[in-house]
Amino acid sequence: MDENNADIEMDHGISNANTVYGLDHVTNIMKFHSAYLEDFLSLQEFIIYREGPLPIQYRHYIAIMAAGRHKCTYLINFHKKQFLEHNGDANWLKGLSHVPRKLRNLYEINKILAHRPWLVTKEDIQKVVKGPNSWSMSDLGHALVLLVHFHSLCSFVFASNLNDEIPRAVKVTSVYLSPGSKPFLRGYADDGLEPIVERMKKLSEPASEQERIQRYELVQSQLCDSDTSADNGLDPDVKPFVEDSGYSYLDCSRRQFAQQSSFILQEFSWDHHGYELTNRLFNDIGLLLDKKFKTAYNMTYYTMGGRPHIDTSRFRRAIWNYIYCIYGMRNDDCDYEDVTQLLQCQLRVFVKTATCYPERLNKTTTENALKHFELSEKIHINLMIMEARMQAELLFALRAVMNYMMQ
Repeated sequence: MDENNADIEMDHGISNANTVYGLDHVTNIMKFHSAYLEDFLSLQEFIIYREGPLPIQYRHYIAIMAAGRHKCTYLINFHKKQFLEHNGDANWLKGLSHVPRKLRNLYEINKILAHRPWLVTKEDIQKVVKGPNSWSMSDLGHALVLLVHFHSLCSFVFASNLNDEIPRAVKVTSVYLSPGSKPFLRGYADDGLEPIVERMKKLSEPASEQERIQRYELVQSQLCDSDTSADNGLDPDVKPFVEDSGYSYLDCSRRQFAQQSSFILQEFSWDHHGYELTNRLFNDIGLLLDKKFKTAYNMTYYTMGGRPHIDTSRFRRAIWNYIYCIYGMRNDDCDYEDVTQLLQCQLRVFVKTATCYPERLNKTTTENALKHFELSEKIHINLMIMEARMQAELLFALRAVMNYMMQ
């Protein structure tokens, strides 16, 4: 997984991206994986600054609304500034009751997608695109991409310990790691990852379809191991943009899945359904999304914790499919034994927290879960969390859109 874990000073050299976006910490950290950073910046520029269905003020306000669900002051404050610099109405920043009804109508979808995306239905889509102050389908397509992009970016910001940082150019290690933690850059001297490496070599026996389903159900039954307590406190910078702050992710065991069918990826997937539908709603965005998803999913340097010549594909797929499983999405081509064997308990808790309620992460949790990985490997894991979450949310939203269009 690792590329380069040297202690480096980042510059502003990628198309002046840091200056344009003001998210120096985010882009500096992502620069460890330059191919991914290029795809990330291409998408971000397209959905925020290039020609598209929504006015630029709407785009920044939607970013604020999305970041508000996870109390991400880093993104909220940046996009408030951008909103005003692009002639946004300062009254809107007083809170949701001051925005146009059209924007206000998007809030329920924002809330559901951020925390319980499996609940988004064609009726939710209909409420937004029908009646007064309605959204066109292209408007909605643009808005949905913005929402899922910024929900997932919150996961990356918190997983990388960036939320309390002031956007400016700094050394990556001073942002991502706490003082005194530099030994993590080379991995621990013990063999913390050796069992995982050995298990990857042995996990080659093909499982039957029934075994794969049983293993999926086993992983789902263990989801409630991480923190599910509510935290309703809101920072003054967040409070104007959040209603129903107690609304949060629910574990599968609490979802009454007997009344809900699983989302089976073979029936509605990104490659066969989401890509084409996204392009229909918002011209050309599907290509940029697809490139970014694939770069994050396939990116590898054939190392793990400093060990060379290691095929990490099963480990990377395990993280991606575990996030699908968190949301109740089943991949019938996946053997979920990879999840139970390759993702140790602390790592699973970290992945789930970063995905579902990233605002609850702290440096201790992050460092304990990732302590045997090198710095760029930690960043890579956070990128996969962000991209798998974004793709999962987007698929739920697109399925609801397709069901609405087909009624």
